[in-house]
Amino acid sequence: MNKTKVNKIILITGATLALISVSLGAFGAHGLEKLVDSDGIDSFTTGVRYQMYHAIACIILGNMTILEDVSRKKIFYLFLGGITLFSGSIYLLVIDEVLGFSLSSIGFVTPLGGFLLIFGWIFFIISLVKIK
Repeated sequence: MNKTKVNKIILITGATLALISVSLGAFGAHGLEKLVDSDGIDSFTTGVRYQMYHAIACIILGNMTILEDVSRKKIFYLFLGGITLFSGSIYLLVIDEVLGFSLSSIGFVTPLGGFLLIFGWIFFIISLVKIK
């Protein structure tokens, strides 16, 4: 895959994740309050916030042609996996009562997503340090 295509995929994904984050944030602020308690809303907000942070990071990453393609792809996949596991599991855990069944068994996924996000940032820093 050429550099332009990689950048485009990262940028589109980052923008899409940001759109989803804003939409879920609006739902959390206006629709979720009648369905879950304040702790659930706080957790949901944490998922939205981390998703947005990393969506913005993906948009920045997609514009960083100074990084090697391999590095950008690894960082992107770590962020994408982290968002999916961290934020996604939080969303599901908060609305599991609304769905009518318990998803508490997926609670272990949240910290795994957090580790992927942390490793994404570590790899990002290492990649920046290696720039000649």
